[in-house]
Amino acid sequence: MTSRPNTARETPAPRIKPAPIFAVASGKGGVGKTWLTTTLACAWGRAGRRTLVVDCDLGLANIDVQLGVRPQADIHSVLRGWIDLDAAATPVLGGAGRGGGFDLIAGHSGSGALAAIKLEDVAKICDGVRTLAPHYDRILLDLSAGVDPSVQRFARGADALVLVITEEPTSLTDAYALVKLLKLNGGQLIPSVVVNMAESRMRGRKVFEQFAMACNEYLGFRPKLAGVISRDPRVPDAIRAQTPLPVRHPQAQAFEDVLRIAEALSEV
Repeated sequence: MTSRPNTARETPAPRIKPAPIFAVASGKGGVGKTWLTTTLACAWGRAGRRTLVVDCDLGLANIDVQLGVRPQADIHSVLRGWIDLDAAATPVLGGAGRGGGFDLIAGHSGSGALAAIKLEDVAKICDGVRTLAPHYDRILLDLSAGVDPSVQRFARGADALVLVITEEPTSLTDAYALVKLLKLNGGQLIPSVVVNMAESRMRGRKVFEQFAMACNEYLGFRPKLAGVISRDPRVPDAIRAQTPLPVRHPQAQAFEDVLRIAEALSEV
């Protein structure tokens, strides 16, 4: 193995129980999946949970851009054999275990070089993430939107599936297509659903019930409601500022909603 980037970050000591791995998915883009992933990481970080985020949206990786960080290495470097997966982690807000921060393993932003990644390479990433699980309390995989085989493989490699939807019909139909394909291909995870950008909590619950009824009737299972996130104008403001919402707007309603979701997912 060739030399790693010069960084002061050290791999945290192993925990007694490996971290559960959460795959955060959506049927279509634009529903706030990446934003939810990073905001959940902030929420768990503030609760004292050592958290790792892995950008698995390998075609259009952008978590580092959304957060305004510049990683020294990324998954592309790992797959090229230049470094090990743990050496690709970049600390965000001080890093995992430090004042609400977390660690990030970035994708390959602005390239698209990994859009046609082979499934054996996806399996390699999944195996590498699993080896890091004893060093964290929570791991979040931010998947690509859609139903590509790589998305399904990442989802099957997780311990829990978090599915982000909105009230848009295309969001619901595409999310349904994803869970249907996962089930047809042997997936056993019952998704925990987050309704994002809801006009009200009541409206969000109605959207969830609509989705849950379709899953129950045609797929034979009822997903769980992880929570509803209110539409909040401070969210796009934070994204434009490349700053996590709880840092830029700590009193935002959307972050309060995510805190409740983080607590609910801790029981998954």
